[in-house]
Amino acid sequence: MASQTVSVKDVAAHAGVSVGTVSNVLNRPERVSEATLTRVQTSIRDLGFVRNEAARHLRAGRSTTIGFVVLDVSNPFFTDVERGAERAAAAAGSSVLIANSGDQGEREAAYLELFEEQRVQGVLISPATDVREHLVRLREHGIPTVFVDSPAPDAGFSSIQTNDIAGGELAARHLLSTGRRRIAFVGGPLSLHQIRDRLAGARLAVSEAGDDVPAIRIIETKAPTVDEGRRAGLELAALEPRERPDAIFAANDLLAIGVMQAVLLERRLRIPEDIALIGYDDIDWSASTVVPLSTVRQPSELIGETAARLLIEEATATGEVTHQQLQFTPVLVARASTAAS
Repeated sequence: MASQTVSVKDVAAHAGVSVGTVSNVLNRPERVSEATLTRVQTSIRDLGFVRNEAARHLRAGRSTTIGFVVLDVSNPFFTDVERGAERAAAAAGSSVLIANSGDQGEREAAYLELFEEQRVQGVLISPATDVREHLVRLREHGIPTVFVDSPAPDAGFSSIQTNDIAGGELAARHLLSTGRRRIAFVGGPLSLHQIRDRLAGARLAVSEAGDDVPAIRIIETKAPTVDEGRRAGLELAALEPRERPDAIFAANDLLAIGVMQAVLLERRLRIPEDIALIGYDDIDWSASTVVPLSTVRQPSELIGETAARLLIEEATATGEVTHQQLQFTPVLVARASTAAS
């Protein structure tokens, strides 16, 4: 019998017991004799019965599943964030179901509707679009939301993020401190607030550096990926030496790795002698690139762990909930790709 057609009634009939006895075997096995327990478990195994946890939680009026909508599951930053969320969820007896929006509004909306239908315990989200309307509806159904790596749209939601303006300042000031003056910024799309904030911070640092430092050259990318970084790196490295930047700030480490590939392998320029390079996030690969990559570190696992813990607190609260907007401070990690010129 196909497992999706097997019900508790089928198991009870096969084992020659009542539906209540099967329920006890599944939920309170200590109430069942050893012989009956064995007979019911054999029927479950023979019939291929799989209990419907989602239905059970709906009947009980609760769920232990957290939905997590991320911008790009292929980005190691989000993998690390999700790992931290899983750790906090497991400690509370919950689990995390991850959904990849791919920075597409339609997919993001579809996942939010799915999580609403499933009545999940709560939703973590790193949004690609304005999703406030969806999340207000979730809240009306008793499903809280915590924004991850993103500010909350208003005080009615909690959020966990890094101060990306401060991170952009750190990156640019570090490049300036090594003697670089012609800085380019590689990142996009600029519709993502994280990238806009990192650029804003870098611009602030450059504006305070004095008249001998020209404005930042901006190469906007379609996505924060290795391929887009390679394309931008080829464009910048092809410039005449007096026009070419002597430093590049990439909006994340994936872009920086792509830039490095283009500069080192395809244009045969040197890092950091010809062009210094710094990324953002400090993913695991950053320290092991051909030239170890300088970067701005976000506490990615801590972000996920904090977000999930805060979400579970809101989901299980019995009284009024106080929403929190928490912000971590990034840290500069200087490696060989920005050694002083």
